Order: sequence, then C-alpha cells, then structure tokens
Amino acid sequence: MTVIDPDTKAGWVPEAAEESDADGTEDMPLSMRLSIADTLTLGNATCGFMAVYFTTTGILIPHLTGSDETGMARHSAATAVILMLMAAIFDLFDGLVARKLRSSPMGAELDNLSDLISFGLAPAYFVLVYGMVADDAHQRVSALAAIVVLLAVVLRLARFSCVTLKDGMFQGMPSPFGALTVVSIVLLELPFPPTLLAIVGVAWLMVSRVEYPKPRGILAVAMLGWIVAAMGLLAAWAFDAPGGQLLLQTGCALQVVLGAVIPLFATARRVNTFRDNRREARAAQLP
Repeated sequence: MTVIDPDTKAGWVPEAAEESDADGTEDMPLSMRLSIADTLTLGNATCGFMAVYFTTTGILIPHLTGSDETGMARHSAATAVILMLMAAIFDLFDGLVARKLRSSPMGAELDNLSDLISFGLAPAYFVLVYGMVADDAHQRVSALAAIVVLLAVVLRLARFSCVTLKDGMFQGMPSPFGALTVVSIVLLELPFPPTLLAIVGVAWLMVSRVEYPKPRGILAVAMLGWIVAAMGLLAAWAFDAPGGQLLLQTGCALQVVLGAVIPLFATARRVNTFRDNRREARAAQLP
C-alpha cells in the first residue's frame, strides 16, 4: 500500500506493508498452502469422522431405540473399522508423499489434528459405544477406558511434536497401530475385565518409551498388505460369509499379538544394547 505525503506529494510504503510483501504471505497462492500430502491428510480426518457417524447411526441409535437388526449393527461396526483402516492408509501415504514431493508449513499440524480424530476420537468412541451395547460391559467403566484411550493419543501426539527422536523410530506405540489394536480387542468379544485391561494396556503403550520402527520400505508394504487383508476379513464378517466370524477373530488376535510382541522385542533389544555397552566399557578399562 502506497501513502502520499500531503506536503511533499511523494509516495512511500509503510514498513509493515514492506514486510508483508517481502514475506509474500498476501500473494501466496492456495497451492502453496495446501499440498497433495495435506489433501491425503484431510482424507484421514474425513474417514475418522465417518467412522464416528457409522458407529452412532448403525450401533448406538438402534440399541437405544430397541431395534433388533443385528445385521445392521454388524455392517455398521465393520464399516466404522474399515474407515479407520482407510484413515491409516491415508496416514501412511501422506508421509510418503510429503517426503517424495513437498509438504506445506501446516502439514504437521494437519497431520496431528487428523490423527486425533481418526485414531483418538474414533476408537475411544467405539469403546464407549461398546460399553453401552455389550451385555456384560459396565457403561461408566467403559467411558473411563474411552477417556484413557483419547488422552493417551492426545499426549502421544503432543510429545511427538515436541521431542526429537532417532531417525526411523517412534517412541511409544504409533496412534494408528494403537487405534486398530483397541478396536481389535473390542471385536474379539472377550469378557469385560480382560477387554478393559487390554485397552488400558494399549493406552499405556502409546505413551510409553518403547521404540517402534517407522513404516518405511518393506515395512510400509507389509503394513499396507495387512490393512487390506483386515478390510477383507471385516467384509467377510459383515456379510456373514462362511467362517467370517472365525477369520475376523483370528485377524484381531494377530493384531493384539503384534501389539504385545513388538514391545517385548524392543525391550530385549534395549537390554542387549545395554549389556554390549557395559562389556565395551569394561574392555576399555582393562590395561
């Protein structure tokens, strides 16, 4: 913006305007603000919201209205979990696209907010609804467990934004993996006490210091294949295919076993590294 001095009739540009033009913020096109990776991240958030929608309309509302349409509840539960799996795919690819192409300045914030919806709110709400519709569940205790899951994801995402970690490693169970493990525990339909303990255990792993490898290279391909297979198991269960229930429970059990085994391997590796360092220190002190 140019200002005319009434005495000298000369034009000058205010300092604030000069800084704004120098930064280029006013003339920045939309393409510089929203990248392809950001679009994938928004798809992640959309899937998380729709998972909450299907959990409400297909499971909670029929239960509250006394509907006996168990098939609708099964289809809605499967759809909600498939949407969380799709959110995990978006979350996987937005990081890959951001590394290959570019990411916008708000990419990290968008990713955290989307993860909070898809892997914090959606699975916590799934646990809450489970506590309301399951015969042997306790609604208030389930609500407390849902809050624990939500807060664990909030704390994990906040720590991820503030702490610098080793390249290629996460500290604590990644929120997509944690969300899918929590949902798998619910779908196993175990008695309420072990279900509750397992959910709280997963929440603790998400805020723990246990190291998890980042899904890159072969690990990313394996994770994508596992997600697609899980979608197939959910579809078979939803449409009551022969053996669908057994296949789904097998897949959920494998997900829970992976969630329990990875920390054991990580702990064993840390113990072995500690022992090796002590041996090297002792060897260096010897004459």
